[in-house]
Amino acid sequence: SLIALSQDGLKRRLAFSTISQLSYIVLGVALLSPKGMIGGMTHIGMHAFGKITLFFGAGAIFVATGKQKISEMVGIGKRMPITMSAFFIGALSVIGLPPTGGFFSKWYLVLGTLQAKQVVMLVVLLTSSLLNAVYFLPVVYKAFFVSPEESLFEEEAKEAPLWCVVPMVITAIVSIALFFYPDIFSKLAELAIR
Repeated sequence: SLIALSQDGLKRRLAFSTISQLSYIVLGVALLSPKGMIGGMTHIGMHAFGKITLFFGAGAIFVATGKQKISEMVGIGKRMPITMSAFFIGALSVIGLPPTGGFFSKWYLVLGTLQAKQVVMLVVLLTSSLLNAVYFLPVVYKAFFVSPEESLFEEEAKEAPLWCVVPMVITAIVSIALFFYPDIFSKLAELAIR
């Protein structure tokens, strides 16, 4: 998480974030508590949909603008609202906030740390999740809420082609649907630990 925080390249930030997210899966299983193992296994699916949405967003931005650095994406949300809205949903899922499926896997991980009486692991999990917010939410903030005169775009950017946007929107919708139907993954995880 700390390395991801220092990256200006969007794909690099996403890649280092993936390492952080995979450690949650390992943490869940290592806790050896039923809730922790369910959380770790559920996080595989929840993370997959959130993170692929983020990578699709990075790809759509590159296709439409040629930009790869976060510092070059100031104001992009006003020019690519569908892409950045989907990116925001993916970020919420990876952070573990409602209304996305990532909330449930992180919730199970929190319950797992409590069930295993691992307060130190709880602090690590919550700190890492907070760092997820620190390195993703500013991207969204700069994209949508910076004033036009501060934008670094000289040319008029527009949404990427449909072949870039449609898959990203689908995975963003699935990330939200998993908030309402988390049993798709959690029931499989429960069966696996029996």
